[in-house]
Amino acid sequence: MVQGLKKVYYALPAPLRGVPASAYGLYLRAWRHGPGSERLVAEALDRESWSREDWSAYHEEHLTALLERAATRVPYYRAHWRARRAEGDTASWHELANWPVLSKATLRQAPRSFVADDVRLWQLQRSSTSGTSGSPVTTWQSRRTARRWYALFEARARRWYGVDRRDAWAIMGGQVVTPASQTSPPFWVWNAALRQLYLSTLHLAPEHVPAYLTALRDHRVRHLYGYASSMYRLAQMVRESGLDAPELVVAVSNAEPLLPHQRAMIGDVFRCPVRDSYGMSEIVAAASECEHGSMHVWPDAGVIEVLEDRADVPAAAGSTGRLVCTGLLNADMPLVRYDVGDRGALSPVDAPQCTCGRTLPLVERLEGRDADNLITRDGRRVFWLNPVFYGLPVREAQIVQVSRELVRVHLVLDPGQDAPQVDATIVSRLRQRVGDLDVQIERVTEIPRGANGKFRAVVNLVDAP
Repeated sequence: MVQGLKKVYYALPAPLRGVPASAYGLYLRAWRHGPGSERLVAEALDRESWSREDWSAYHEEHLTALLERAATRVPYYRAHWRARRAEGDTASWHELANWPVLSKATLRQAPRSFVADDVRLWQLQRSSTSGTSGSPVTTWQSRRTARRWYALFEARARRWYGVDRRDAWAIMGGQVVTPASQTSPPFWVWNAALRQLYLSTLHLAPEHVPAYLTALRDHRVRHLYGYASSMYRLAQMVRESGLDAPELVVAVSNAEPLLPHQRAMIGDVFRCPVRDSYGMSEIVAAASECEHGSMHVWPDAGVIEVLEDRADVPAAAGSTGRLVCTGLLNADMPLVRYDVGDRGALSPVDAPQCTCGRTLPLVERLEGRDADNLITRDGRRVFWLNPVFYGLPVREAQIVQVSRELVRVHLVLDPGQDAPQVDATIVSRLRQRVGDLDVQIERVTEIPRGANGKFRAVVNLVDAP
């Protein structure tokens, strides 16, 4: 049915595509926002000054209720605990550490077994991840869950930055809003219900830049939200074309690591601050960057644990590890100790408070996807490879590990740069991290995006299925 509707949408004349887009926007707006939404936003903002003791009591209340429900009403977890009880295991399910870590693969295999047995699927909204690995994850959520989530989003991904959902905004994400075969504007669709200008990431080319800028101005867009790589490409082409972009209030990056050179370019071209954010469609955790550059966890969205890379035990305080999250918002499909596939580190609980005045916990660093790693000859895994390109005139780069002996770097340089010197620096920096591997530099004009529009900085073919 969805594919059929998409065919109808693409067959419409471009000016008419806004009609079904806005109709769908009305549905989403009714699902995400309601009479109590402003109260939920105000409560979220109020919690940002809570003490550590306040948050501890909040988590004890909400986490205890969620774990009880998961263990008794969710088929997958109920079967797990029954099996443990049959074996004589008396561990309490009210203790989070007693629960197994849930992998994405397990969730993909039987997503409905994670839906509570006292709700009906037709009453829930279905959602699927963008499927970076090629296999999307399906989840369901109620209207209540959606409204609580979007209240947090409104508070900490908009209000912090001086905008709100009534402002016109643009997004650069993975939706194919314009057929790839289309060669003339508009390369976007206007969703009037959500005040959203959805910009195609498939048509970012120098000759189309004036049309994109005209669309931003005509729709009076105040803030931009989307993939860092796409916002950067647009900003870079604006700079190279010598055109003037409209001044925005803020640009917010999501779904991809935001690199220093990307932040600088986007901010310079649109003359606005650029903020980073973290989250996922499974709604188990989130974080956003404040005006002082600190990344704050949303503790009312979920509980984040940092576990060691190869064991389900806590990593040392402040150390980098796998992010394992338990969502607090979705009681109809609770995901407990869900391995989200990302790596990062949280600041110690006794770390100094951020100068912004908010007491929300801090993220020390985010290092991207757990799969974004290279394997050395002796079997070690090396993560966080972005610094290989720091300070170099590199427009885009992708590291592809072909075997344990060979790594290829697909490289797009800024025009007029000294390629041999840059190549030598990249090879040297990579070998400092992964040892004496064969590193081949391949000059390309563009790094292909995935079907979801996301940019993959590291592709490990050694681990490919």
